[in-house]
Amino acid sequence: MHVYDGDYVKADTEWEELCWIRERTDAPKGCRVEIVDGLVTVTPLATVRHHLIAAQVHRCLYQAVPENWGVHQWWDIAVPERLALLVPDLVVVREDFRFADDGLCPAAAAELVVEITSKATASRDRTAKPAACAMGSVPLYLLIDGRAPGGPAFTLHGAPENGVYRVLESGRFGEPIKLPAPFDLVIDTGEFPQS
Repeated sequence: MHVYDGDYVKADTEWEELCWIRERTDAPKGCRVEIVDGLVTVTPLATVRHHLIAAQVHRCLYQAVPENWGVHQWWDIAVPERLALLVPDLVVVREDFRFADDGLCPAAAAELVVEITSKATASRDRTAKPAACAMGSVPLYLLIDGRAPGGPAFTLHGAPENGVYRVLESGRFGEPIKLPAPFDLVIDTGEFPQS
């Protein structure tokens, strides 16, 4: 990649160009800058409810993961073949993974991605992001959808094959989320804050 006068780039690939644009995107503090389906997006700040759900799930996951795994909020994961650089609400990553040559965490290092919908992200969280995670071979994608059309719900996607997930479990807030091995964890959605 060649940068000219700091403002112009000649990239060898579309992925390199998108990463260059993302790095130079000026967004307010606390906003997320992601690449979703080849588009650089800026997501506004999440609500308090959103953060409370993320904190509750984070605590549950932290108690269940193996010792050499980490639970992280807003950790960039890259799926270059899908032109996606996602910043999930939560990601469980094996701590012994190797960063890619570009310094990004490859999606294949993630064991679980958790997205909590917001007004700005609901559509992408339900479609483009699980598609990217499936293509990146992330074993599990948990969507906590407080904005689902039929009322607050969750969907656990897994068993990615040829870039497509199967739905392993789904339910409404109030029902438990049962994460399979290696987590063997039940998350009580009845404790999630409502509206």
